[in-house]
Amino acid sequence: IAVAELVIGLMLSWARQLPRADASTKQGRWEKTQLMGSELRGKTLGIIGTGRIGRAVGYRAKAFLMNLLAFDIGRSAEFAERTGARYVDLDTLLRESDFVTLHVPLLPETHHMIGRRELELMKPTAVLINTSRGEVVDEAALADALRKGKIAGACLDVYEREPPRDSPLLKLPNVILTPHIGASTIEAQREAAVLVAEKIKVALSK
Repeated sequence: IAVAELVIGLMLSWARQLPRADASTKQGRWEKTQLMGSELRGKTLGIIGTGRIGRAVGYRAKAFLMNLLAFDIGRSAEFAERTGARYVDLDTLLRESDFVTLHVPLLPETHHMIGRRELELMKPTAVLINTSRGEVVDEAALADALRKGKIAGACLDVYEREPPRDSPLLKLPNVILTPHIGASTIEAQREAAVLVAEKIKVALSK
């Protein structure tokens, strides 16, 4: 839930230019006319990986009246029925989505699964969101795509190297970056602690 809510927060931050609005207002500027945003309503969200987190994102995005596309090696009929999500191949998802969010584990087959070819398929108005694992995205290719306007922007919570001190992404205006805070909520950490304690209890009882 914590990660899913962060994804929604990142989409809203991008769509309504919240980082710029906050910074400029605090600096004494009133940029009301320059801060024209867009709504999530009617936009297409492509979800790569429909495990627990990916589905949680989809359920919440549906409440914003977004259209959902999904890609996964295993398909959830319940998720598709409940949200109206349409399972498609990866290339179709990348071509048709306004936002693309990643929710896959880091495996040999997912390393750099979003690279130059995949970024070329995306709309020039699209935004890539990664809250899964940094190495799923080829950061050099992403930075190049952002500089050249191949895609509109990116919202990242994870990076190939953490912290990303030398990443070219740090100098780009069309990114929103957070320091791997996907699971950093009081509730999520409490639930994780209880789960660990329960597993220790089971292990000691054997």
